[in-house]
Amino acid sequence: MKSVQQEVDERSNLAGTNKFELLLFRLGGDHNGERSELFGINVFKIREIVAMPEITAIAGSMPHVLGVVNLRGAIIQVLDLPAIAGCVPKTGLNIMLVTEFARTTQAFAVESVEEIVRLDWSRVLSAEQSAGNGGLVTSIARLDDDGGRLAQVLDLETILRNMTPTDRPDVNPGTIGPAIKLKPGAVVLAADDSVVARALIEQGLDAVGVPFIMTKTGKEAWDQLHAIANQAEAEGKTVYDKVALVLTDLEMPEMDGFTLTRSIKKSARFNNLPVVIHSSLSGTTNEEHVRNVGADAYVAKFSSGELAKAIRAVASNEP
Repeated sequence: MKSVQQEVDERSNLAGTNKFELLLFRLGGDHNGERSELFGINVFKIREIVAMPEITAIAGSMPHVLGVVNLRGAIIQVLDLPAIAGCVPKTGLNIMLVTEFARTTQAFAVESVEEIVRLDWSRVLSAEQSAGNGGLVTSIARLDDDGGRLAQVLDLETILRNMTPTDRPDVNPGTIGPAIKLKPGAVVLAADDSVVARALIEQGLDAVGVPFIMTKTGKEAWDQLHAIANQAEAEGKTVYDKVALVLTDLEMPEMDGFTLTRSIKKSARFNNLPVVIHSSLSGTTNEEHVRNVGADAYVAKFSSGELAKAIRAVASNEP
């Protein structure tokens, strides 16, 4: 039997292999009591899985906020994930998933937990074109070779933002600093699969006057980079005249940010391009992987000031 540390090491070593582990769970059926689809969350976002404890309801809470729990001295908000996704649990809210991402800790109530599966990101396809998902589902994971068994990968950042709105501005002029001067004609090539994250990134880049090209997956960014390089060469220039840096998320369909970064840094054509990783996955383990794949900077989502500082440090013509 593997030790807990061996399991942790194996999971950590997936970074940079374009593989990840997905926790599969169920939220219940539709309002007619039919079907019970599989949903998934990246295991790196799960702090722990516990049987549903007693929840204290908070007066005036937002819809779908069940309340808070006291978990070993920490007060954690619990969100009703089936209600958010439009599902009706058949057996109740039995399990609580405690998550850590985007600088926050919160819990999601679910009906049941199925298993953890190890997948290649190439078996995960963007769900953005799927009608009616409301931005809650970033991608669809094909769990078996014939593609018959599917799981919906949830966009926890969007869900959390919708459930816990804030009056604070997304971009704080007091922390973002002055405009950033890139090389004339150069842009930031950005990649993120989350609708909310892309909107926040675009606001931040606009606020500091940085032109950009936005893509939705690591593979799309990689293909776009080659297209830009080809165009530059046709004009008698290099890719460095056209792209100031690559800004990438980590979790993305088809090709993750670790693989995109490693591909850039190992390519004779692109290896001098700065890469900034911008991810909701935080912690020392992920930061170590960021260094190992050769990224020039790491910024945890979402702080417009820290993102601007990283871009200013690695790609601007300023001292």
